[in-house]
Amino acid sequence: MNRSGNNLLFEEIRAEGRAEGRIVGRMEVLLDLLAAKGFELSEADRTRVVSCSDTATLQRWLVRAVRAGSLDEVFGEG
Repeated sequence: MNRSGNNLLFEEIRAEGRAEGRIVGRMEVLLDLLAAKGFELSEADRTRVVSCSDTATLQRWLVRAVRAGSLDEVFGEG
């Protein structure tokens, strides 16, 4: 592989790492926020959060969690 090919591969790997970091960061903030609000997550809810790899879904749950009075308000379909 030539030098520019190596650079492209490096940039791809770096971008994937950044995306993974954003996902993990949102997961951690969501779990911390829910705990700070006193919500007790079931094992199923915790698994739902940590297995989610969609940044839009995690962001939606985070926004809902700020105002939520229950876990149903966070994870509900509405």
